Amino acid sequence: MAETVADYNAKVIAEFRANSGRVGDIWEEIPLLLLHHTGAKSGMRRVNPVAYLPHDAGYLIWAANGGAPKNPAWYHNLMTHPITRIELGRETIEVVAEEARGDKRAHLYARATEHYPQLAEAARKTTRVIPMIVLTPRASSRGFRASSYADRAGGSPRPRIGA
Repeated sequence: MAETVADYNAKVIAEFRANSGRVGDIWEEIPLLLLHHTGAKSGMRRVNPVAYLPHDAGYLIWAANGGAPKNPAWYHNLMTHPITRIELGRETIEVVAEEARGDKRAHLYARATEHYPQLAEAARKTTRVIPMIVLTPRASSRGFRASSYADRAGGSPRPRIGA
């Protein structure tokens, strides 16, 4: 039987938590965070591994969904319930999610595709605009530091993208 997306994500999440945020295989040099979100319709709590870039005092994520015609479910959940939390390494940080629009979105998209060329490939597969989401720590989460590439990727200034 083929592995489902949920099964794969569960393995990535388990590895992330067992190794203080580090995940091997194709994710070895790509910074990941665990995004907690609450179902927009169901109210169920969920967790997804998501690639990110440090952004100002927070984090930038994108809803590429591999270039699928629809945004991932977590995107809709965040837009309905923007106050949430992320796991980064051993830390859990309360954040507020906000979708970037207009020139800000264009700037963030360009920055993300510079580091993740496969994001541009995913965008070419779909007619939708890939949402760029900024996760800003809430006041109660102050005192953390956004991880740099060098911190997350073992000294490498840019993650190498696996095939």
